[in-house]
Amino acid sequence: MFKWFRSKCLPHQNQVASESVHGRNLALKELSCSVCLEENKACKCEESFESCKKVDSDVSEDEQHHGEANNSVTHAVINMTGMLIGLGQLSTPYALESGGWVSAFLMIGLGVICAYCSHLLGKCLDKHPKSRSYTDIGQNAFGTKGKLLAATFIYLEIFMALVSYTISLHDNINRVFSGTQVQIPWAKLSRSQLLTLAAVLVALPSLWLRDLSSISFLSFGGVLMSLVIFASVACTGIFGGVKANHIIPVLQIQNIPAISGLYIFSYAGHIVFPNLYKAMKDPSKFTKVSIISFSLVTLLYSTLAFMGAKLYGLQVNPQITLSMPPHLIVTKIALWATVLTPMTKYALEFAPMAIQVEHNLPDYMNSRTKLIVRGTVGSFLLLVILALALSVPYFEYVLSLTGSLVSIAICVIFPCAFYLKICWSQISRPLLVLNFTLIAFGFVLGVFGTISSSKLLMQNLSRAH
Repeated sequence: MFKWFRSKCLPHQNQVASESVHGRNLALKELSCSVCLEENKACKCEESFESCKKVDSDVSEDEQHHGEANNSVTHAVINMTGMLIGLGQLSTPYALESGGWVSAFLMIGLGVICAYCSHLLGKCLDKHPKSRSYTDIGQNAFGTKGKLLAATFIYLEIFMALVSYTISLHDNINRVFSGTQVQIPWAKLSRSQLLTLAAVLVALPSLWLRDLSSISFLSFGGVLMSLVIFASVACTGIFGGVKANHIIPVLQIQNIPAISGLYIFSYAGHIVFPNLYKAMKDPSKFTKVSIISFSLVTLLYSTLAFMGAKLYGLQVNPQITLSMPPHLIVTKIALWATVLTPMTKYALEFAPMAIQVEHNLPDYMNSRTKLIVRGTVGSFLLLVILALALSVPYFEYVLSLTGSLVSIAICVIFPCAFYLKICWSQISRPLLVLNFTLIAFGFVLGVFGTISSSKLLMQNLSRAH
């Protein structure tokens, strides 16, 4: 299924494809470079990081493209759709109920805008064929500052998305083991906190793996679990006795700033779109791929949103799985799928940070020492994420803050700004107006969404303490 990333550095063309929610998937390109360094091979990955080794001069650009570009339109659509479907789908019913059914037009509109911005990234890559990543596009547009800004937002999105994943893990694992007594006398932790700690510790050893090709199947598992959750919600309405008779409000405009972050996070995935573009046999069809993929994802989100809001009404939880009747088998399946999804994400999502840490280590360190440092840093960051998730267990507000503060920039503002800077002389006046308008729209939506979600988060924290 995930054929778009074929590493030249791994034997038998082992693939590593990490599907992204809200964030998440930069590892796909960097992993092959890491394996090359481990095996002391000449790296031909042509990574965007300055510390990665460059492509040998005797390998032509055409030969590289021929070796990597093997995806048809169908494969590219499957990959892009799989990357877009993620954590955000859990919150779409809650967002629709909170904002009213009119807010569905905002969700659809953001889907259209994000598809257009995906098209813009393709245009930037057309202009600079040697660019291979989102940060490369940023560098082409605004130099080192553009690359640094893009990288900062990418790592911030990964970090905040993993906090949201861990909060989701905490909420759902508590439901999975409801009625189970778990207690450590000397630990002042609740049952749900202990269960979450245990789950994170189970996933912790995966951060010490340098070659993640051995667990690349987890990325496919993440996509499969997302589809399982959707099917489970549908089954509760069809076979579970839950009647879809609740009335969805028309519009609750006071909630729009907060839910806009939930909607935009659902479409986050642009950081790996350059990799998809480079993996296509015919990159000129990348726009077609974007249109089809975003249409499919928007259809799925809209269906799930209306279905969940009609089934559960005002009682709909920010995570739809927590609204489902606990006694149903499909509910237990959905809960387990939601619990396992974060545990499959940690190693793949941490890979970009881990590789960058290893590349910045002194050359005199041997491979074993670098692995220890890399694993230690990754373990520390995961424990920090766990502590934040347990301290701020408000899924909808953290996810909304991630969307409004970070994802809106990566998905809308940056692609438009990069396109304007790189292709300025070729852009017509109507397109100039359109792109400046989208930048302004993204900025306003991001500011109001960040303020709203931050305010709600602080209010809940103050009430809890």
